[in-house]
Amino acid sequence: MTMKLRSFFYALVASVVMLLLLAGGGWFWVSAHSPLNLLQEQEVKTPTAAIFVPKQAPAMISLLVNPDRLAALREVMVPPQKRRGAIAEFKQLENSLLANLGLDYQRDIQPWIDDELTLAVTSLDVDRNPENAAQPGYLLVFTTNDPEAAQEQVYSRLAITDPADLVVESYKGVNLIYQSSNPPGKKVAKDTDSRSIPDTLTSAIVGDRFVLYANQPKVLRNAINTVQVADLSLAENFDYQQLLQSLTEPRIGFSVVNVPALAAWISNQPIPNRESFEASKSLAITLSLTRQGLLAQTAIPRSKSSPEPITPVLSQPVDALQYIPTQSALAIAGVNLNQFWEQLSTRLETDENLSSLLDQGIAQLESRWGIQLPEEIFSWVEGDYALSLFPRPDQPNPDWIFVAQTANNDRAIDAIEHLDIVAKQQGLNVGELPFGDRTTTAWTKLVTGKALKNRQDGLLSLQAQVRGVHTTVEDYEVFATSIEAMDAALGGVKDSLVQNLDFQNAIAALPARNDGYFYLNWLESQPLIERQLPILRVVELIGQPLFNHLRSLTITSYGVNQDVQQSQLFFQWVDRSSG
Repeated sequence: MTMKLRSFFYALVASVVMLLLLAGGGWFWVSAHSPLNLLQEQEVKTPTAAIFVPKQAPAMISLLVNPDRLAALREVMVPPQKRRGAIAEFKQLENSLLANLGLDYQRDIQPWIDDELTLAVTSLDVDRNPENAAQPGYLLVFTTNDPEAAQEQVYSRLAITDPADLVVESYKGVNLIYQSSNPPGKKVAKDTDSRSIPDTLTSAIVGDRFVLYANQPKVLRNAINTVQVADLSLAENFDYQQLLQSLTEPRIGFSVVNVPALAAWISNQPIPNRESFEASKSLAITLSLTRQGLLAQTAIPRSKSSPEPITPVLSQPVDALQYIPTQSALAIAGVNLNQFWEQLSTRLETDENLSSLLDQGIAQLESRWGIQLPEEIFSWVEGDYALSLFPRPDQPNPDWIFVAQTANNDRAIDAIEHLDIVAKQQGLNVGELPFGDRTTTAWTKLVTGKALKNRQDGLLSLQAQVRGVHTTVEDYEVFATSIEAMDAALGGVKDSLVQNLDFQNAIAALPARNDGYFYLNWLESQPLIERQLPILRVVELIGQPLFNHLRSLTITSYGVNQDVQQSQLFFQWVDRSSG
C-alpha cells in the first residue's frame, strides 16, 4: 500500500497538468459559439483549499475547473475522426491516476466533485525525526457540490477493504477516517522498515464544501490546525497574497512553489529549516487556455533592495535571430548578456542548491570549450545576441551557433581576437578559410585518419578537423562549431527561425514587450534531450499524453512590477490524437 499510495500522489501532479494539456491540444477546432468555450469563461480564481495548506509548504498545485468540462471541451475541439482517440486519452489518465487506490472516477469521484482539485506537499518530512527516513506529507483537497454523496463514498471506499480495521477519529470537530496500521490481533510483517512511517490513506469531510485526503493522519491533523489558526495558512500569508495580486490573467490552474525546499527535495539535499520560507524564494504560476495551447504566467518576488520598477527592453524579436536556422532544437535570444548574467548570479547567491546546479552546467561547458564563459564571452556581449542548438542528422552530437552584436563595441573586437589566441594556446590552428563569398576564421586540429582503401602503401592520412569557425556579418559576429552549422546560419533570412510560422505562433501569445526568448522546439530536441537525460524516458512514459501533443515551449520575462519579476511560458501543441 505504501508504494501504491506514494505513486498516486506522484502521478497526481503530472495528471493535473495533463488535463490542461489535453484540453488545450486542439483548441483551434473550437467554434466561437461553443457552450464549452472555457477560453471566454476563464476567471481570475484563487484556490480556496489554500486555507488548509501551511505557509511553509514546499509546493501546491490547483486545478480550478471541473475535470469533466475539460474532457467535454477536448471532445468538442477535435475533428470527429479523432474524438475516439481523445476520449481514450482521458480514460488512460483516469486509470493511471486512480487505479492504485482502487477508485473509479465515474463511480467514486464524478458524482460529487465540484470545480477545484488541489494537491500540496505540506512538508518534506512529516515527523522531522532525523532517526528515521524523511517522508513527505501529501494533502489532496477536492471541493464538492454534494457533501452527502462525498461522505458516503469516503466511508464506503475505506470500509470495503477490511471494515474491522476502520478507524474514525474525532479531531477538533472533524472526523478523520483511515485504516488502522496495527489493529488488535494483527501481526506486523518482520520485514517492515522501521526507519519510515507507513503511508495510511486518510480522509475527512470539512463542512459542506471540502473533501480531504492525505497519506498520513498527522497530515490531516496539521491541515485542521492550519485552517483553525489563520496565521498558519498559506491563504493568509502576505507574500502569497502579493503574488496572487500580481498575476492578473484569467486562469484554470494555479501553483505556488517554495523554490529552496523543492530544489532540496529534487537534489536529495538537507531539508531547509522549517522557518526558511521567504517571499523572494517563492514562485507562483497560473495556467490558462489559449487557441493554440497552454499559457503559464509566473511571478517571483525580487529583493527589496531594488525598489525601482524595471521595464522590458525589447518591443520585437532581436535581429540576431535572423542567423538562427529554423531547424534549431533550442534558441535563446535577448540583449546585454553581461547584465543578464550579473543579475542571475546576484539572485542565486543566497540559494546554494540552485547556484550549485548553475555552476555545474557552466563548468561542463567551460571544460568542453576550454574558456571561461563569464569573463571571455558574457562580459563583452552588450548588444543583442542569439544562441542555437543545431541538430545534425549525420552526427550524434548537435552543433552550437552563437551570434553577438559587435557594432560600436571595441571590447567585442578585442574579445574575439583573444578567443583566437586562446584557440592557439589549446593547440589549434587558427587561419582563414574561404566560405562562399566571404572569408571566415577557422579553428582546426590535425588528426590522424585511417588509410584509404585504394592505397596500397598502408600510410595514414592527416585530416584537418574543424573545432570552430567565426565570421563577421554586417553588425554581428557569428560563431559555429562546424562548417555545416555556419552554412545553416548564413543560409538567408527566409530560412531563419524568426521567419518560421511555428516560432511566430509561439511568441504571438506572449507579451510584445519583453526581455527576450527561450524557445525549445520539442519535435527537434526530443532525441537530443533523451540522450542527455535518460530519466526523461521515464517521465515521458508517465506523462505520455503531454509529450504526444507538445510542439514547443517558449519562455519570456517582461520586467518587474510591484516588486515582482514577471514571466510567461507558452506550451504550443500539435494534435496527434488517433482516430
